[in-house]
Amino acid sequence: MLHTLDAPAVRTWCQLALRALGQAREEIDALNVYPVPDGDTGTNLYLTVESAAAEVESRFADPAVGTAPGLADTVRAMARGALVGARGNSGVILAQWLRGTAETLAEGGGADQLRAALQRAADSAYQAVAEPVEG
Repeated sequence: MLHTLDAPAVRTWCQLALRALGQAREEIDALNVYPVPDGDTGTNLYLTVESAAAEVESRFADPAVGTAPGLADTVRAMARGALVGARGNSGVILAQWLRGTAETLAEGGGADQLRAALQRAADSAYQAVAEPVEG
């Protein structure tokens, strides 16, 4: 069992999140009704995570690095990739969520850091929207 979040775990999370969003994107697109039922939330989330996962993969594939990247580099790459590839409002909100996560997880991957990272992520996502509305 994983007791401390590390770079390979973040890499795996990105791959699993991309796969899950790929499978659910049409269903999520159909749920999208607020504020405008444009039917692309699942697609936008998928494309944003695809960009984040690609950036993470580039860190693991970089021969100049010589060794596998550490947690801080990996979570920063994930957040940067999401921001660069963010699509639509949902993608921008997700990118801010990942940025908030990365800011805390760059300091370590223990349970306390993960708990703080998730709280910071939620705060970052809410701050990314001028007038957040649940739904």
